[in-house]
Amino acid sequence: MSLEHILHEMRLFKSAEELKLMRRAGEVSAAGHVKAMQVCQPGLYEYEIEAELIHQFVKHGLRAVAYPSIVAAGKNACVLHYTDNDGKLKSGDLLLIDAGAECDHYAADITRTFPISGRFTEPQRALYELVLDAQLAAIEQIKPGAAWHLAHDASVEVLTRGLVKLGLLKGRVPKLIKDEKYKQFYMHRIGHWLGMDVHDVGDYKVDKEWRLLEPGMVMTVEPGLYIPADCDSVDKKWRGIGIRIEDDVLVTAEGYEILTSAVPKTVAEIEAVMQGG
Repeated sequence: MSLEHILHEMRLFKSAEELKLMRRAGEVSAAGHVKAMQVCQPGLYEYEIEAELIHQFVKHGLRAVAYPSIVAAGKNACVLHYTDNDGKLKSGDLLLIDAGAECDHYAADITRTFPISGRFTEPQRALYELVLDAQLAAIEQIKPGAAWHLAHDASVEVLTRGLVKLGLLKGRVPKLIKDEKYKQFYMHRIGHWLGMDVHDVGDYKVDKEWRLLEPGMVMTVEPGLYIPADCDSVDKKWRGIGIRIEDDVLVTAEGYEILTSAVPKTVAEIEAVMQGG
């Protein structure tokens, strides 16, 4: 008899001690992301920002990264699992960072996207605030008894409506969702289980139905929009913009707790940090 499924179910529900480690991983990872915002400037290379992240992790006593860091400037952010981290940061571009530390084998997983020059352009801001609205809507779906897929469905609804409003998609929202037209710009699901692995074990469906969330589960919530640089179906101003916003969310008895809330994510908060505020 295989014990694999039993062990996976045990790992899915975090004890108080495990959550203590995950909160610490989130706290230290957050410090790394804030430092990256503070030191970011045109002319640096992606690997220099990566070095600042790792320095912060080690400085706070966490010597293991949870996964290879993604530090993607400009159009590199449209590559989902970009890890070359050798591009040069250019004024006017965005920088997407997906990075987290481990605390005693428990992972954090955070993504933030911010302007290299410290100020969002109007197109960048419009897409960024759309992704943030989608993330907030998805997080609000997280509570005991809610099906796993509801958070993803909420993000799809918000993003599709926003893409229509901004002119990147044309048509009726329900049909666009049914036909999955949004997938050309949002091709991944909302998140994954998190724990001793960054993509941790645990079933997403039970008896072919989306599983219901329960207290003690930890998941990521990470909607994104990725507009390829060669996407000639949209206005030029949108091309080459890649944005993702990701936090680690614990299901609690009352609803949820964001374990990575120490990283700024509104436009005003990010610009304030980057301007030395």
